Amino acid sequence: MECEFPTVNSNNEEILEILDSVKTIAMIGLSPDESKASNMVAKFLQDRGYKIVPVYPKGETILGEKVYRSLLEIPFEIDMVDIFRKPDVFDAVADACIERGDVKVFWGQLGLVNNAAAKKAEDAGMRVVQNHCPKIELQNR
Repeated sequence: MECEFPTVNSNNEEILEILDSVKTIAMIGLSPDESKASNMVAKFLQDRGYKIVPVYPKGETILGEKVYRSLLEIPFEIDMVDIFRKPDVFDAVADACIERGDVKVFWGQLGLVNNAAAKKAEDAGMRVVQNHCPKIELQNR
């Protein structure tokens, strides 16, 4: 996939509003490796009071939370998905969010953009953030 500039995105004010409103965040691609960005961001968010839900293909727990193999396996409400995977999986994540029906925010991490998937999520009623990191946004408040 070629590099994209985000054409579907929330502005800075909306991003802070999102971070103030969400409580439960499914972290797609949350690594158990403490040196990885996904783990550092999740730990930061967890320390700030967010409920983190790891979605990862291996392991039983990450940061003390049960690991789910897919977004569709999570048996409780999810406010936001934060995606730490390559943009080519965004479309499948958007489809899973739409199927769940409870995800309010579709978030692609810093450096990650897929406008087609973002538009699909937005058209389904989700707020969309791409190419941003919630940790950085919260630190810059």
